Amino acid sequence: MIERYSERDINALWDEYNRLKVMLDVELAVCRAWCEQGRIPEDALEDIIAHAHFTVERVKEIEQRTQHDVVAFVSAVAENIGDNGRYLHLGMTSSDILDTASSIMIRDTLEIIITALDELDSAVVDLAQKYKHLPCIGRTHGIHAEPMSLGLRFLNWHSEILRDRGRLEYAKKDISAGKISGAVGTYAMCNPQLEARVCELLGLEPAKVSNQILQRDRHAAVLNALALMGSTLERMALEVRNLQRTEVREAFEPFGVGQKGSSAMPHKRNPIKCERICGMSRLLRGYAVTGMENIALWHERDISHSSTERVIWPDAFNIACFMVRSMTKILRGLVVDETRVRHNINQTNGLVYSQRVLTFLLDELKLSREDAYAIVQENAMKTASSGVAFLDLLITDERLQGVVDPEKIKELFENDFYMRYVDEIFARFFGE
Repeated sequence: MIERYSERDINALWDEYNRLKVMLDVELAVCRAWCEQGRIPEDALEDIIAHAHFTVERVKEIEQRTQHDVVAFVSAVAENIGDNGRYLHLGMTSSDILDTASSIMIRDTLEIIITALDELDSAVVDLAQKYKHLPCIGRTHGIHAEPMSLGLRFLNWHSEILRDRGRLEYAKKDISAGKISGAVGTYAMCNPQLEARVCELLGLEPAKVSNQILQRDRHAAVLNALALMGSTLERMALEVRNLQRTEVREAFEPFGVGQKGSSAMPHKRNPIKCERICGMSRLLRGYAVTGMENIALWHERDISHSSTERVIWPDAFNIACFMVRSMTKILRGLVVDETRVRHNINQTNGLVYSQRVLTFLLDELKLSREDAYAIVQENAMKTASSGVAFLDLLITDERLQGVVDPEKIKELFENDFYMRYVDEIFARFFGE
């Protein structure tokens, strides 16, 4: 991942040294399990543990000759151990160490992302509570629809984040699996008890069945969970972008001291942080597609998945974590113009109360739906074209004069009616 979008703690997990260190942890766990089964002498295990180390440079040097990364790694470690190095990698195939180590790294990375997502959710909940009773205009198709609560919009995000978190937790559980089953999954050179003990030492579950690799539906599930989370973040960022538009101006992402919006137009305050998140979500979806294409491999496996995973795993995790933390900063610094929010409800001269008027005519006057709809729509179109207040046109409509008390019509044009169940909806998440 380029430095611009890298997260230090994610990079620390996925840099070359740590990747090899986790592989060494797997190798040492196998040696310990073999020792417990009597295959490796105790003094040999002590010697292995004491002297098993490597340098990235030496591994790369050997790999130049062998053209095999795991062989190079095992050789680099074994040469530091000496004679007892022959016990290293005993009964294993390359994917035993690679896939088991990858499961550990992915599991630990997901834990970081889930923690970051919890921090984002906290910011969302704070906004939901703060603006719980602030009326705003709801929009469908980009057009003013009816009044709603601004806090309800944020609460909707909270609900989606909870689902994202659930998918990430499930993916973490699913990927927390190891395999030490040998070349094609038959345990010909090891045994299931060895695998079970190794996984226990590493905090993993042994795969119930594998071939030469852990099957890639597990990894695809991780990438799909990240892609879905990215789409949630895109949805949130897109909303802030729309609310920041000149014609709307209801909410703004943070704009730092000294920040510039345009090289040519000094007045610009562009939603670049939210736009960045929207763009990154496209990358995550692309990685998810690659993850799914990695599922189908030749027979017990090939390595067509391997080259892609070297790129997409660290990149996807960096991007996902960067997006979550960026969105948290945006929402912690979100500027909401409450005056503008209230003003925009009245931007259409009362048209947003049309459904309530329609329902009133149906209930109070017992009109047919066609007749009631015609009265409301005709006056609404006049308001839209002339700018005359919708309420004024209804009160002076000859079809309603003398039939409906004007005060009753006026009562339809208030926002509390649309807010009366907001507390009940919030109680579904936070109780009374």
